[in-house]
Amino acid sequence: MNNIDRQTKIIFFKYGLILGFIFLALSILSYYFITQITESPALFVGVPIIFRLFIPVILTAFLCFNGRKKIGGYWTFKQATAGIFVMFLTAFFIQFLGKDMVFDKIVAPDNIQKTQAAAIRFKTIILKEKGTSEADIKKDNAEMKKDFALQDNSTIGDTIRGVVISILFVFILALLFGALFKKDPPVLVSKQA
Repeated sequence: MNNIDRQTKIIFFKYGLILGFIFLALSILSYYFITQITESPALFVGVPIIFRLFIPVILTAFLCFNGRKKIGGYWTFKQATAGIFVMFLTAFFIQFLGKDMVFDKIVAPDNIQKTQAAAIRFKTIILKEKGTSEADIKKDNAEMKKDFALQDNSTIGDTIRGVVISILFVFILALLFGALFKKDPPVLVSKQA
């Protein structure tokens, strides 16, 4: 492994640690915001999108540009993809261990039920604003509860399958970001007489 490849992986491992802890914090803040703070259905939908999509994408783009600059300003598609994959994979495991294993199981084991209750509450508000009848609202809420009950019965196999799918998704994202942020060094052409 040449020096730039090694340097890229080290830099992006560190960035992955940073990104992972920021994702973890944003995920936990998003949970508390949608279950305990907001009273607006729009914020119930919008805050997770901002906290889990927009902020992470902007932060990731910043780290990619900064990392590329640290290794000299140029990297091939392979180097970009490898570095970004290391960053995303590190961030994923911090998020998975911190949120799914520690926060969800130890700190707030009832967070899934609270999130589901908030979803039902806000869906009811939206349906009432649209003038939906009470019978239709109750039917809709019963359907949501049934869907949630199916999700609650996850096994260790489901968790492993979810982790594998997430790693594949992380790799595909790394390929996309690698293609976006690669910057090949200029090719020098010598003039012949």
